[in-house]
Amino acid sequence: MAAAAIDFSFLSDPGSFAKGAHADDDHGINFNDFRKCEPEAFCMAPVDNPKTFCQDIKKSGTAPGLMDFKHGTTTLGFVFQGGIIIAVDSRASMGSFIGSATVKKVIEINEFLLGTMAGGAADCSFWERHLTRLCRMHELRTKERISVAAASKLLANIFFQYRGQGLSCGTMVAGWDKKGPSLYMVDDGGDRFKGDRFSVGSGSTFAYGVLDSGYRYDLSLDEAVELGRRAIYHATHRDGSSGGVVRVYHVHEKGWTKMIAGEDVNELHWMYAKEKGMTGTE
Repeated sequence: MAAAAIDFSFLSDPGSFAKGAHADDDHGINFNDFRKCEPEAFCMAPVDNPKTFCQDIKKSGTAPGLMDFKHGTTTLGFVFQGGIIIAVDSRASMGSFIGSATVKKVIEINEFLLGTMAGGAADCSFWERHLTRLCRMHELRTKERISVAAASKLLANIFFQYRGQGLSCGTMVAGWDKKGPSLYMVDDGGDRFKGDRFSVGSGSTFAYGVLDSGYRYDLSLDEAVELGRRAIYHATHRDGSSGGVVRVYHVHEKGWTKMIAGEDVNELHWMYAKEKGMTGTE
């Protein structure tokens, strides 16, 4: 019986199995040349550690207020016998600088759910649109719409995970489910409250003044829309960080309806002044 000797030298270089038949051929190609085809990246700041530059400056105290982002807005929502009214302004500001006058501060999560934005526009927009995806995934898995309570809880859980990490969000989640209309307020600390009246933003104190004086549960739809519009207008008149146009939504058992797509607060100023018999320049 003959025995054959087996060469196990290939075990010393297992990577040789991944080489092609022409792996050792030299075609004169230098793969470093391909790097020239890559797009140029953004230039980093000329500091020791660009990633932590803002935090380092804040800790050193050389630029006080660097991370104290200035933002403002006015959003409100209230429950009445006909459903829920959501009203917002449209101004995005950075301190005394008005970044935009046409921001859409109502996120249409689905045909029965709405979310509002107050705080950092990027934070609110991103996480509420992420909430839109989560709600859609819930609907696909369970074959039924997510409840307002569950949607607001999802958002609160996300904020709770990121608390203390710089998020700036003050949101409301409003909608209609099997239990009827529900209104929740969720902030960037993960706190979540259910209520009948909320106003969030730098102009909220002025909006609350109008809401407290004119709110009744038995308001008609026209009265409720007017109350929301008037509250936002007065907030924009007194708060420099609020302005632009007023947008009003009505949440009801068949979904939501945009009652006011965008009404200029300047025109409202003259209209309300005329109703009072004033010129508007007082």
